[in-house]
Amino acid sequence: MKLIVAITGASGAIYSRRLLEILRELGVEVHLIISKAAEGIIKHELGITRSEIERLARYAYREDDMEAPLSSGTFIVDGMIIIPCSMKTLAGIVNGYSENLILRAADVTLKERRRLIIVPRETPLSTIHLRNLLEAARNGAIILPAMPAFYHKPERIDDLVDFIVGKILDSIGIKHKLFRRWCGKNG
Repeated sequence: MKLIVAITGASGAIYSRRLLEILRELGVEVHLIISKAAEGIIKHELGITRSEIERLARYAYREDDMEAPLSSGTFIVDGMIIIPCSMKTLAGIVNGYSENLILRAADVTLKERRRLIIVPRETPLSTIHLRNLLEAARNGAIILPAMPAFYHKPERIDDLVDFIVGKILDSIGIKHKLFRRWCGKNG
């Protein structure tokens, strides 16, 4: 499997790192794009550098590298995950404003009818955000907010993160055992 993973300037770098760790363990070929804004958030939230995150991917690109192979529909991938997805990035996607590699790759993913998973990290949501999320979904994106469940009785933050990463893997079609699935109230 070959995936594009993009990290944008929204809080939630912990989700990105964990997704990249799991995809690496599973042998998935990851093409990673990190926005300039995300670099500061990664450093602040995780205490690590851009290069430390990039080591978790097979390939890494700068957001201004518009000549990267993933800017073309002829570059075949199984899907793209934007985690976390800032509202700025979301607005660019729904308006076809492909000013950087993240936005161009998302545009290509949608036009080629491939899976685009958007993990928004914003709260509360304004009417504009909701409208943009709806428009992205209407255009084929899967909207997967970072909203963990609690039925599996999480004990650590890692359990909450793994739930979201597991839902992303479910949406892209990758089997995993990151969380206990719901089996009914007696299961």
